Amino acid sequence: MPSFLILEWYNKIIKTIVIIHGWGGSSKGDWIPWLSSECQKLGYNVVIPDMPNTDTPDIGKWVSYLQTILKTVDENTFFVGHSIGCQTIMRFLAGQDQKAGGAVFVAGWFTLQNLSSDEEENGIAKPWLKTPIDFEKVKSVLLKSVAILSNNDPFVRLAENKKIFEEKLNSKVVVVPNAGHITADAGFTKMPEILNQLKEIINS
Repeated sequence: MPSFLILEWYNKIIKTIVIIHGWGGSSKGDWIPWLSSECQKLGYNVVIPDMPNTDTPDIGKWVSYLQTILKTVDENTFFVGHSIGCQTIMRFLAGQDQKAGGAVFVAGWFTLQNLSSDEEENGIAKPWLKTPIDFEKVKSVLLKSVAILSNNDPFVRLAENKKIFEEKLNSKVVVVPNAGHITADAGFTKMPEILNQLKEIINS
């Protein structure tokens, strides 16, 4: 087989998993190193960027940075986001024309509660809360999605955000009891449910 055909075949079957951490997070935080290791064991290519200015996330900077990391997206590209990383993925996909394989949104949100200061409510979080997401475009390029939420997340109202995921993105919603914001602080340095849902999307 000619080398260019071998490369084409290789690129078609290798799955790329792009993991985007949340506000104040990093590639080494929470359950991300564990998930990365498990995905690599399965033969997936894993991309975990450290997003810029993680303590003061900016929509334009985060989306444009992801655009520099991912030059192309196709049906073998899958996303996992945590918290504000979920919005980053959605806003990135709204600017794409190629279909992505799917996404797992962990503790993702469209509304928030219990923000810790006026600066976060009126400064950092406000653009993410107020700038519309083109849900129809996201849905058109995202083949499958799952949202993993908790019933006692201190920041994410379950009923309200669950409804938006289901109605706007046709996401399957999985509720994990008593998981908080699904972080290491809540006891999650491993999260098998994320891996299970990701594998289900990839294999379905």
